[in-house]
Order: sequence, then C-alpha cells, then structure tokens
Amino acid sequence: MPDPDELVRAMCRSWSDPDPDRISAYFAEDAVYHNIPMEPIVGRAAIRDFIAGFLTTFDAIDFDIHHQIASGNVVMNERTDTLRSAGRETPLPVMGFFEVADGAITTWRDYFDMVAINRAFGL
Repeated sequence: MPDPDELVRAMCRSWSDPDPDRISAYFAEDAVYHNIPMEPIVGRAAIRDFIAGFLTTFDAIDFDIHHQIASGNVVMNERTDTLRSAGRETPLPVMGFFEVADGAITTWRDYFDMVAINRAFGL
C-alpha cells in the first residue's frame, strides 16, 4: 500500500496525461472532493464525472508541487496548477489538503482564487 505522501504525488502527476478513470481510481468509493468555494463532490463516480467534464475545457493540468508535508494520513501541499488548453497555459496558485485511508484518498480540498479560474474560462 503506498504511503499517503507518495499516493498524493502520484495522483497529482496523473493530471499531466489525464484519464478520468485512472485519476478517480486514487479515491475511495465515498471520497469527498471539494474545490473551495464551489460545492463538494461526493463519491468516486461523481468525482470521475466531474473530472471528465472539466477535461472537456482543458487538455491537462500540470501540478508543480512547491512544498508538501505529510503527517500520518494527512497530506498538505502548496502548488501551482498550470491548466493547459489550445496552446494556452493558465497558472493557478493552490493550497491542497488530503486525507488518506486504506491506500485511497478520502478527502481532497483545494483552496484557490476563483478570479483566475474565471479568467481561464473567459468569464
């Protein structure tokens, strides 16, 4: 069973060549994925569907982890996520919080500024 630190790093790397099934496989069946300030997404299937929908807008996301700490089953990272689409790159500073149990992510909360996301979507 991978340790929580490596599990989170592997999941983050998987977004560079994204496949919704592969990414969602890192999550527990009842996991919660919450992009603050949006509504939380509950359950592996719902997380998979969210990822698939998100990837209709972006080709991939490169997670550049600047700092990551792990204590027991809790992992936190400070990173820049670069959203790639149609030759355009949009950097997004993010703070991520993860909980891991039995080799799967049970909680993922990301904190970021919605203004950057709105800009990326042209809103």
